[in-house]
Amino acid sequence: MNALTNFIALVARILLAVLFVQGGYNKLVGGTAGTVAYMTSHGIPFPNILVWGAVVVELAVGLCLMAGLFARWAALILAVYTLALGLIFHAYWLAPAADVRFERIIFFNHISIIGGMLAIVAFGAGCLSLDALMRRKS
Repeated sequence: MNALTNFIALVARILLAVLFVQGGYNKLVGGTAGTVAYMTSHGIPFPNILVWGAVVVELAVGLCLMAGLFARWAALILAVYTLALGLIFHAYWLAPAADVRFERIIFFNHISIIGGMLAIVAFGAGCLSLDALMRRKS
């Protein structure tokens, strides 16, 4: 990989992860009430507990992806998480007619994010990552 490709891989990782890190951070500092209410409205059991799992996945795993630490695993976890969110919260095929267009857009946004995550699963974090640094030290 050349310097430009390495830089692009770093930027791509950060841009994919920032969505999750920001979401986890907002839940952590802004309160979880809105997320709990949204989860409850979709029939999610134990939302007061599961919201903390969402915070951990979004914030901790998102930061791992940003830093390129265990990036393939982080990307795989976030891909599965994103698929679950899309199927549970944005199942446009079950939405009322007035909401179908919006839910379909959000669902396919999730699918696109999964595509980016799978590229990281396949190709790794790149040379500008903690994964690469750890490989060099061993």
